Amino acid sequence: MCLSIPGKLTEITETLDETFRLGRVSFDGVVKEVNLTLVPEAEVGDYVMVHVGAAIAVVNEEEARKTFEILRQLGELDELDPEKGAT
Repeated sequence: MCLSIPGKLTEITETLDETFRLGRVSFDGVVKEVNLTLVPEAEVGDYVMVHVGAAIAVVNEEEARKTFEILRQLGELDELDPEKGAT
């Protein structure tokens, strides 16, 4: 199933111009590099929805936590678990 997953933007790692940026996003402790081009307003500390390696929206913290918990209950976060071979 294709889902967007909420995570917290912890660091902007690369800024090529005003539009193209990369950053590190933490998904409950699992950190991934994410393209931030579609969310130029995102700042460190914001929660973003990530789909196939790109942040697609900024969301509030409460909504991000609720969504993450629902995905955890549905077993949709297994690929993020480093113990299960996620990269």
